[in-house]
Amino acid sequence: MARLAQMFRHPVKGIGSEPLEVCHLSPEGAMSGDRAWALLTAAAAEDIDAWQPRRNFLVVARGPDLSPITARTIGETIELSHPGRPSLTFDPATEADALRNWIAPLWPSADPAPARLVRAPGHGMTDMPEPFVSIGNLASLEALGEAAGQPLDPRRFRINLWVENLPAWEETNWIGQELHVGPLRLFIDQPIGRCRAPDANPETGTRDVIVNRELTTLGKETNFGVYARVLTSGSATLGDKVTLT
Repeated sequence: MARLAQMFRHPVKGIGSEPLEVCHLSPEGAMSGDRAWALLTAAAAEDIDAWQPRRNFLVVARGPDLSPITARTIGETIELSHPGRPSLTFDPATEADALRNWIAPLWPSADPAPARLVRAPGHGMTDMPEPFVSIGNLASLEALGEAAGQPLDPRRFRINLWVENLPAWEETNWIGQELHVGPLRLFIDQPIGRCRAPDANPETGTRDVIVNRELTTLGKETNFGVYARVLTSGSATLGDKVTLT
């Protein structure tokens, strides 16, 4: 039986994965607290109070050393950890300077510098303007790792919900169908096209695989995982049964 095996959110876009056991999902907000904040680069340092594209922000695709960052939400504050930096606990609403100073040594010096921390409007500042959650299949991850010649950490893909006990690539057949995750109903909208972010190893912060090359070799174009719209509000919990309607 397919079940929800792992769950992650990313309180600041591109900066730290936070493992969860329970999380609230809703149609208007997708996953609560996911990409609630995002750090603009100096090349795009304007808060327009609206969704902005990935290119405007600090992201792993351009800064692979961001990949090992882990996050933990503590009330109104966020704790960030990285093997090469002391831990940082800060309030994103009032202490953006602390984040900018902490992240600077991990960001490529040739790229536009970290500039302004902005709050996501309505739903998270994901790579899509719609309030989607992302879903991955652990069997597909294992198959991709076999093709790449090494196990791949789920954190590479910054996916929200990971499902176990499915055949590899089964999720590619879900497009246009409704999925139940415990008490929640989700509509599977489209596959997720991949950038360079998953090339970075979250243990080392170095690029050690070309994920899109492996996906193309497997006949998956450059897609891995699926985007879903949340149809009903409620909580997702590790171990929840996952079924198609």
